[in-house]
Amino acid sequence: MNLPPNRNLNLPLKGSILPIYILSSFIAILVAVASVAGLLYRANIYPTGELFQTFVPNDVVNLFIGLPLLLGSIWLTWRGKLIGLLCWLGGLFFVFYNYTAYVFAMPFNWIFPLHLILMMLSVYALVALVALIDGKAVQQRLGGSVHERFGGGVLAGLGILFLLRVVGVMAGALTSGTLPAETELAVNIADFLTTPAWVIGGIMLWKRKELGYVTGLGLLFQGSMLFIALIALLLLQPFLTGAPFALVDVIVIFVMGSICIIPFALFARGVSAKS
Repeated sequence: MNLPPNRNLNLPLKGSILPIYILSSFIAILVAVASVAGLLYRANIYPTGELFQTFVPNDVVNLFIGLPLLLGSIWLTWRGKLIGLLCWLGGLFFVFYNYTAYVFAMPFNWIFPLHLILMMLSVYALVALVALIDGKAVQQRLGGSVHERFGGGVLAGLGILFLLRVVGVMAGALTSGTLPAETELAVNIADFLTTPAWVIGGIMLWKRKELGYVTGLGLLFQGSMLFIALIALLLLQPFLTGAPFALVDVIVIFVMGSICIIPFALFARGVSAKS
C-alpha cells in the first residue's frame, strides 16, 4: 500500500514514520501470535496454577483490548490524526509493560523468546517514535488546551504511588526473607521499570515542557489501558480459570482507573480540538 502524499502533512514529525509503521505492525502480529499460542497451548506454556490463572485471561485481554487499541492508534496516525500519533506511544508502552511481566514470570520454554522479543521491540519502537515527534510543534499546537496541570499531577501522583508500593513490597520481601509469588514479583518489576516514566512525563507536562506534551497523552492512555485490562482480567478469571470473583478488587481498580481515565479524556478532547 502506498501512503497518499498528503496524508501525514499535518503531523509534527522530523522524518519518515514508515519504518515505525512497519515495526509496529510486526509487533502487532507477534502479540496476536503470542496471545493465540497462549490460549491454544495453555497447559504447556503455563505449567503452574498461578501462571495459568494470571496469563490465560491476560492473553484474552491482549488479543481483544490491547491489540485493537494499538492498531487503532496506528490507523488514526495513518489517517493523519495527531491523537493517533500520541496514543500510539501508549499502545507501544502497554505492550512493553505486559511482556516485561511475561518475561520475568515465565519459565524458559519455547515461547519465552517471543515474549522477550516483544519486550525489546516495543521499547525500541517507543523510543524511536518519541525521537521522531517534533516536540516544539506539539507544544505550540497543544499549549494551554489539554489541562496540563491536572494530567501531569495525576500521572506523577500515580507514578509515585505505584513506585512506593513496589519499594514497600520489595522491602517487605527482604525483611521477611520470602519473595512474592512469581506473577506478583513480575508485575512489581514491570511497575518498577515503567512508573518512573509516569513521574517524569507527569512533571514535564505539569511544567509545560515539550516532552510532557509529546508523552502525556500516551502515558495517560497506557495507564487507562492497564486499569481497563486489569478489570477485564478479573472479570474473565472465574470463567477461564475457576478463580473466585474479586468484587472488591474490581471496585477499587475501577475507582483508581477513573482517576487516570478522566485526565486522559480531557487531554484527548484538547488534542482533537487542535487537530
